[in-house]
Amino acid sequence: MRHGVVLFASDRGIRPADAARAAEDAGFETFYVPEHTHIPVRREAPHPGTGGAALPDDRYSRTLDPWVALATAAQATSRIRLATAVALPVESDPITLAKTIATLDHLSGGRVTLGAGFGWNTDELADHRVDAKRRRGVLREYVEAMRALWTQEVAEYQGDHVSFGPSWAYPKPVQPHVPLIIGAGGGPKTFAWIARTADGWMTTPTETGLHARADELREAWAAAGRGGRPQIHVLATTKPSPELLESWESAGVTDAIWGLPDRTPDEVVASLHRQAARLGLTPVG
Repeated sequence: MRHGVVLFASDRGIRPADAARAAEDAGFETFYVPEHTHIPVRREAPHPGTGGAALPDDRYSRTLDPWVALATAAQATSRIRLATAVALPVESDPITLAKTIATLDHLSGGRVTLGAGFGWNTDELADHRVDAKRRRGVLREYVEAMRALWTQEVAEYQGDHVSFGPSWAYPKPVQPHVPLIIGAGGGPKTFAWIARTADGWMTTPTETGLHARADELREAWAAAGRGGRPQIHVLATTKPSPELLESWESAGVTDAIWGLPDRTPDEVVASLHRQAARLGLTPVG
C-alpha cells in the first residue's frame, strides 16, 4: 500500500512546492491537491459533509489552480507522484486541459495521476454550463477525447459534448496511460462508470463499509471484462494504527491519502514528518 498526502492548497499557508518537497523527503509516494474554480455564494447543492449550504473549510473558496500548483511541485521534486483529489475536468475546455496535463506529465517525467470527480457542487457546474444530470456523460467524453489527444498521432473525436476534427497535439504524456481515479461515493452507478472508463476509485471522507464497497467495485470490474484489479485510494479521516492499515490492506486498498493541517508552513512540515514516522516510511536522502 502506497502512502500520499493531500494539501488543500490555498492562497494562505504552506506553498504546494514546499509541501511536496517535504513529503518526498519524508518518504511519501504521492502528493495530491483539490480543485474548485469558484464557489457560488447562493447554492442549492448541499455539501456532502455538512448536508447544507455551510462549508467545512473556507479554503473551498480560496483553492489554488491544481495544475499550476502541481507544476510548481514538479519543479521542486524528482520522484513523488503528482495527483489531484479531486480535479473537476468538466469545468475546463477538454482540449486545453489535455494539453495542460500532458505538459505536466512531460515536464515531470511521467508522474501525473488524474483524480477526478463528477462534481458535488452542481451550482458551480451550472456556471460552467454543465447540466448536472448529464455530468457523468460529459466527463466520459472528456476523458475519451483527452486520451485520443494523448495517444494518437492525428487525433479526432466526435461526441455529444466534445467534438473536434483531425488534429495534432503535443507534447504527449511520458506515461503510455495517465491513470484516472474517480473520487465519488461508492455505489453501483459509480462502480460501473469506473469499470468502463477509469483505473480505480477514490473514497469520500464520509464513506463507510469499505470492505463491502471494495468487493462491489471488483465485481463491477470483472463484469466489465477488465483484467487485473482496480486501484483503491482511501481518504483517511483518522490517525493511522496497525489495525486500520491491516484492515485497508485486506480490503485491497492500494493508496492511503493523509490530510495536511491548515497550519503555518513549519507546523505542516512537522506534522508531515510525524505522520511519516507513524507509518514507518523511510526518509529520502
